[in-house]
Amino acid sequence: MENLKVIIVEDVPLELKGTEGIFRNEIPEAEIIGKAENEIEYWRLMKQQKPDLVLLDLGLGGSTTVGVEICRQTKETSPQVKVLIFTGEILNEKLWVDVLDAGADGICLKSGELLTRGDVSSVMSGKRLVFNQPILEKVVERFKKSVGSQLLHQEAMVDYEIDEYDERFLRHLALGYTKEQITSLRGMPFGVKSLEKRQNELVQKLFPGGNRGGVNATRLVVRALELRIIDIDNLQPDEE
Repeated sequence: MENLKVIIVEDVPLELKGTEGIFRNEIPEAEIIGKAENEIEYWRLMKQQKPDLVLLDLGLGGSTTVGVEICRQTKETSPQVKVLIFTGEILNEKLWVDVLDAGADGICLKSGELLTRGDVSSVMSGKRLVFNQPILEKVVERFKKSVGSQLLHQEAMVDYEIDEYDERFLRHLALGYTKEQITSLRGMPFGVKSLEKRQNELVQKLFPGGNRGGVNATRLVVRALELRIIDIDNLQPDEE
């Protein structure tokens, strides 16, 4: 790895000291040209000398949005500067998404293996989405859960003989659409009476041994959610 200039943005003195130690012991090619504990100090440093890498904490002064905005503005004004997030926000997954949308080159959580030479080397070599082991474990866990949910959905569609129109009908019922509104959807070639007939057929399929006579649209939707025929995390309406 070639020599590089680094600015560290960190507002906790003890954690700053630990981060400096990582660079000193593990990444001797890095020259720390500035340290900032808030936004004002950071932009003052950036005016004096552009770094190759910004190591950015997100929880500055009790605010998480400041770090996200520093990342966004840095990438907009100096796109050649790499921004690697080094944060203790280990549970705030929404914040990770925000900072990735802001252009961050990677995220390392302050847990487990912390920051490694390999993380910095990957970022400086141009690799995007560099994550350390703690965040990778969370990403993989979510990925496995998502794939598992998709498989359950596919199996349910086959097992209960659900076609495209059944799925659209149930999904829009779950979103609060009336049958009249559903008939107006683009590519939905059914009138209200046809949808009522389809609803009765779905009740027969999803409640094969239950009290089918007392199943209304709400209970039908709940059953479809339970069986993963529709996914509560992906309830999006079609174009009307």
